[in-house]
Amino acid sequence: MYPRAFAYHRAKSYPEAISLLGELGEDAKFLAGGQSLIPLMKLRLSTPAHLVDLNFVPETSYIRSDGSLRFGAMTRHSEIAACADVERIPILRDCAAGIADPQVRHMGTIGGSIAEADPTGDWAPVLQATGATVKTLSANGERRLDISAFILDAYTTALLPAELITEISIPVPQSRSGGAYIALKRCAPVYASASVAVQLTLNEDHTCQQARMYLGVLGLTATRITAAEELLRGQAIGDHQMEGVREAVMDVAEPMSDMRGSAEYKRHAAGALAKLALDAGLRRARGEHVEVTHLYA
Repeated sequence: MYPRAFAYHRAKSYPEAISLLGELGEDAKFLAGGQSLIPLMKLRLSTPAHLVDLNFVPETSYIRSDGSLRFGAMTRHSEIAACADVERIPILRDCAAGIADPQVRHMGTIGGSIAEADPTGDWAPVLQATGATVKTLSANGERRLDISAFILDAYTTALLPAELITEISIPVPQSRSGGAYIALKRCAPVYASASVAVQLTLNEDHTCQQARMYLGVLGLTATRITAAEELLRGQAIGDHQMEGVREAVMDVAEPMSDMRGSAEYKRHAAGALAKLALDAGLRRARGEHVEVTHLYA
C-alpha cells in the first residue's frame, strides 16, 4: 500500500523545523530515520499531510563523552553500536547492535525511536535501566526530562506540540558496574517476543550495591521489576538470587498471546532472559569482557 500524498519540507535547523511544525499544525510530523513512521504511513495508520525532514540539520548526529555519554537525537543505531566510547556502557551496544537488521540500524535514529514510544521498541527499557535524560527543544526553549517521565504510555510521550528531542544523555556508571540487554525474537527484522534490561553496581566485596531491571515489550511501557531489584540489593548474587529474579519477573509479566507467542511462552521467556541478562551484567561488573547477542527462536 502507498502512503497518502503529503507535502515535504526540508529543515535546515532545529528552530526552523519547530517553526514549520508550529505553522503546519496537527497534520504535520517530524521525519527522523523514518523506520517507524514510514511503515505506518504505508499502512495508512499514520496519514500526515506534511513531513518536516530533520536529516539535513547539521550537527545533530554525534556521540560525546564527558561525565556522561551524550547522543545527538539523529545519531543512527549503527553509529552507536560501532562507537568505542559506548564500550564504557556495554548495555547500550547490546541494544543498538541488536535492533532489527543492518538497513534499519543504518537509517533509524535513537531520537526518533524514543519519540515514537513504541512499546515493542528496544531503547526504552535500556535507557530506563541506565537512568537516561532526554533534552528537548521548542519555541519556549529547552527542557530536560528523566526518561521515565518522558515516556508516558504506548506511543505517548511528554513532548509538547512542535517540540522535538535534541539529545539523549546517559550517566557513565561508577566502577564495578555492568549491565546487559537481551531480547527474544523469531528473526532479526521482527519485534521481540520479550526483552530484559539489567544494570547493576557491586560493592568492593562484590555484593550488589544497586540494581535496575526493566522488562520490555510485554506492557504498554517498559516495566520496572522492583521486587527483583530488592532481592539483589546487598546480596552476593548466586544461583538462589538468580532463580528469585526469574520468579519475580514472571510474577510481574502480563503478556498477551499473539503471533509472537502465547502468553505463557512469553512469561517463561521473560524469566529466562532475566537470568541471562543478570548473569552477563554481573560478569561485566566483575571486569569480564562478555559478548551479548539476542536469542532467536
